[in-house]
Amino acid sequence: MRTLIETDRLLIREITPVDKEDLFVLHSDPDVQKYTGEAVVESVEEIEKAIEERIEHYKQFGFGRWAIVLKDGMQFTGWAGLLYLPEFDEIDLGYRFLPQYWGKGIATEASHAILNYGFETLKLDKIVAIAMKENIASIKVMEKVGMEFYKVAPYEAGEKDAVWYKCDQNIISRNKSQ
Repeated sequence: MRTLIETDRLLIREITPVDKEDLFVLHSDPDVQKYTGEAVVESVEEIEKAIEERIEHYKQFGFGRWAIVLKDGMQFTGWAGLLYLPEFDEIDLGYRFLPQYWGKGIATEASHAILNYGFETLKLDKIVAIAMKENIASIKVMEKVGMEFYKVAPYEAGEKDAVWYKCDQNIISRNKSQ
């Protein structure tokens, strides 16, 4: 498995079928799924289908949601990455981690690296991130990585309004110089 991005503590790589058990543990946890708007996953088969979809997204767009692995011990911690949202014509930064890795700065470290990769390597113009208003921890990560409040708007039909943040190369450059 090829590493796409490396940070001080993390290896960031494409998700592959070997990750199915780790992804099942992640997505079958009600605490992890609480603010996602998604149901708790009940079978490895659901995860296998999701992995196939992620691989297709990589092929189509050249980016996607990536496995986040601790260098020390090579533990799978969760995923983070970019996803094209055709219904909004936006590229979304998202992340989801196993509870034992919450509060350790992993989401922030991974998100910083992914934003830099998005702007410097992929030459993207803008990246958004979306969270439910109640997901304070996720919103704090967005703010820590330099994203700015964009709007409050629905993410999926019938859902409550979500909080949208955005970032572009100018915002990143301005935040680095402060």
